[in-house]
Amino acid sequence: MIVSKKVIQEVINEAAKTGCDYVELFIEENVSNRLRVIGGECDTASQDREQGAGLRLALKERSVYGCTNKLDRASLIKLAQDLSQSFNDKPKEVTPLKSLKKGKKHQVTKRPEDVSNEEKVSILMKAYNAARAYSSEITQASASVSDVTQKVIIAKMDGRFVQDERVYTRISVSAVASDKEEKGDGYVAPGRAMGYEVFDSIINAEELGKEAARQAIVNLHADYCPSGQMPVVIDNGFGGVIFHEACGHSLEATSVAKGASVFCGKLGQQIANKCVSAVDDGTLINEWGSENFDDEANPQKKRVLIKNGILKSYMIDEINGRKMGMENTGSGRRESYKYAPTSRMSNTYICPGNASFEELFEGIEFGLYCKSLGGGSVSPATGDFNFAVNEGYVIRNGKIAEAVKGATLIGNGAQIIKDIVMVGKDLKLAEGMCGSLSGSIPVDVGQPPIRVSNITVGGRKEMGGSK
Repeated sequence: MIVSKKVIQEVINEAAKTGCDYVELFIEENVSNRLRVIGGECDTASQDREQGAGLRLALKERSVYGCTNKLDRASLIKLAQDLSQSFNDKPKEVTPLKSLKKGKKHQVTKRPEDVSNEEKVSILMKAYNAARAYSSEITQASASVSDVTQKVIIAKMDGRFVQDERVYTRISVSAVASDKEEKGDGYVAPGRAMGYEVFDSIINAEELGKEAARQAIVNLHADYCPSGQMPVVIDNGFGGVIFHEACGHSLEATSVAKGASVFCGKLGQQIANKCVSAVDDGTLINEWGSENFDDEANPQKKRVLIKNGILKSYMIDEINGRKMGMENTGSGRRESYKYAPTSRMSNTYICPGNASFEELFEGIEFGLYCKSLGGGSVSPATGDFNFAVNEGYVIRNGKIAEAVKGATLIGNGAQIIKDIVMVGKDLKLAEGMCGSLSGSIPVDVGQPPIRVSNITVGGRKEMGGSK
């Protein structure tokens, strides 16, 4: 253990002397590695090590937070004394720490520290070579692999005492296609809460290289997308980022507790089409956004957010739960000890429906098929969003037609979930990093293919115009 149980108990006791009713100590040790291959050679090989502790004290709804990268007894006691000066009340009861509870899910069989840089480079070269060999029009390619091993201990004033280890491994591959006049880009970046065994059973480096190259070739030869209002079919996997950004953040207590969400006060009300159900599930085995415990020492759980269009739950951390008068949902997460936790998503997705893939396109005279979405932005207070389309195609007379590029989806989260009129069967998750008040954390987004009846598409030409 990085810090002894005896010292941890002393720190909690010291912090509680001035009357706070909540003490939480978060201790972290983190090792991360990254390698990159570009131009056929490994040009980056780095390792970062970090450790520290974050301490949060609260009285009712008011809280203070501090952190230190020094884990000796004197430094931790001083941190507790400094923060406790924010309170001046009668001392509250401190429950002695219980036996240490260790997380046991999300097992790793090929730990990052047991894998040589040579083996990692071999994986990257498979992806790089596959991308370059895909077509003579592929002019550039790169591949990188990163792994993180985060060990945490969380201790609370109420006696909770847990330990968790989170191991993340991710590979990214990019490709550029060019014909000397135009360029097209392709990018893929899958990962799991696993070690390097992920490359033995789940992620195929060569196939990733081919997929990045395929996307680049498609975008090289694509025409520019028409703009206007139209029906849109959004594919599965990373297409789920539109729910994550447009709706998910507005269901986090970070926004709801402040009254800064379009979904405030709407529990039990119909906020989406009846075909829409959505879940945030931090228990999925070895998925990118999974943990044994959240960063407030609560067991991770499955949270049903929307059921048949009805809003069932927000995602709530402990301090915002106090402000809202509601129980926490195990949603407190943070990037590291440098951040106080707040309500965050884990693995968030729209649940499978009944429509076949072909049915999603039936009856659409003209629309857009978004095979892959990219980054975007949203205002939780209004729900207004915009997203780039990484790979898109015109829908014409119910069929997928020519590829288009430069498309942007523009709309409102509260409206788009009402306008989802069909949900497909094939659920797929995809990995990403989500930034918010408590830093950047790994999350999964996902959905089956969905059909949106009407959405604003931003493009670079008018409908029926020429390139």
